[in-house]
Amino acid sequence: MNIGQRIDRSYGELTPQEQRVADFILDHLSDLAVYNASELARLSGVSKATVSRLFRRLGFQDSAEVRDHARTLRSHGAPVGGPGASAGTPSRLAAHFAGEQENLRLLLQNLEDGRLDAAARLIAHAGNVVVIGLRNSYPLALHLRQQLAQTCQSVRLAPLPGQSIGEDLAGLGPNDVAVLFGFRRRTAGFGQLVAAIERRGIPLVLIADSSARKHADGAAVWLECPIDSASAFDSYATAMSLINLLATGVMGANVRETRTRIAAITQVYEDLDELEAPW
Repeated sequence: MNIGQRIDRSYGELTPQEQRVADFILDHLSDLAVYNASELARLSGVSKATVSRLFRRLGFQDSAEVRDHARTLRSHGAPVGGPGASAGTPSRLAAHFAGEQENLRLLLQNLEDGRLDAAARLIAHAGNVVVIGLRNSYPLALHLRQQLAQTCQSVRLAPLPGQSIGEDLAGLGPNDVAVLFGFRRRTAGFGQLVAAIERRGIPLVLIADSSARKHADGAAVWLECPIDSASAFDSYATAMSLINLLATGVMGANVRETRTRIAAITQVYEDLDELEAPW
């Protein structure tokens, strides 16, 4: 169990002083990786001995082990933070902005070798495109599918709600493409999914953070996208930027066909009166 779960389980058995420390920890989980016992004692208004006693009751040897535990949780994508994190303060906003800038810098650095164009060409010339996303990757897959639908004749999302993926992979082959999002906290069967796509000879565009590098060998194109954040949750702003770049690249690879399709889609919008007028 993580430290928050350990506190919740034993909170009623803690002394009032220990509860003060526990409350502070729960409200500042995103900062726990940088606090030592003395700092926690000062900030929560108790003695250092109280902090040390609480850590031992929670199953930790000392504050160093607690800091390591907090860093491990964050690196695995677990939300770490609480209502006391003060997300809207100037210092927090500045840290968030700096983190987003760094993620974008790393993304662009990863794309300098031409792999983005390679992925765009694969998708643009594929007979069928299946965009796959599970858990927190599903909204990203949904958004990419929506963008690609403007340019590609045959693009679908998998899995549909309540459905499995097998039906969407059956019948695909070397002339098709699977775009798979695999950001951290993936399902246990993610590696099996990559292997199944590879066995069937389906070119794979894998989009994920660095924790998925072990799966990259099975991909025709590997697009690494950093999602680290100074806040409690991973940030997918860089992933959305990558989707924008990838969809734009696909559009540019088939300009004439894309313009024809967009014109046809626009006409259907008008026929069905689907979109709000821009004025």
